[in-house]
Amino acid sequence: MMLKTQKRLAAEILKVGINRVKIDPEAIEDVSKAITKDDIRYYIRKGVITVEPKKGISRHRAREREKKRRKGRRRGHGSRKGKKTAREKRKDAWIKKIRALRDELKKMLTSGEIDSKTYRLLYRRAKGNLFHSRRHLREYVEKYIKS
Repeated sequence: MMLKTQKRLAAEILKVGINRVKIDPEAIEDVSKAITKDDIRYYIRKGVITVEPKKGISRHRAREREKKRRKGRRRGHGSRKGKKTAREKRKDAWIKKIRALRDELKKMLTSGEIDSKTYRLLYRRAKGNLFHSRRHLREYVEKYIKS
């Protein structure tokens, strides 16, 4: 039985897509005789014509993936989209590095490993981007300053 017109009218009344309009299979005979919007409204009130609920998209898989990412998984080269500087700005990387170096220099000064003159020299060299890391700074001090 063709119920194309009835479904279209019901979709207009209910303000949904045609695919979401469901007609009770036992009342198909009656609904097929309905030709006006009033007839369709009557069947909607009776509960013969209903609207199927919208299908939601489950977030379960997304949450699982996010949990793994927090653990550090799924972050390899194949998963990266942006450039290195898009993922961490060059300035932010510099700030992190220089703070670490200056912190290390202060520790060395207060512990007496270096004197204030050497501190100033190394401070300037750190600012000039000579050292890669705390470790590199310590190695430099061992090799050139202490010898």
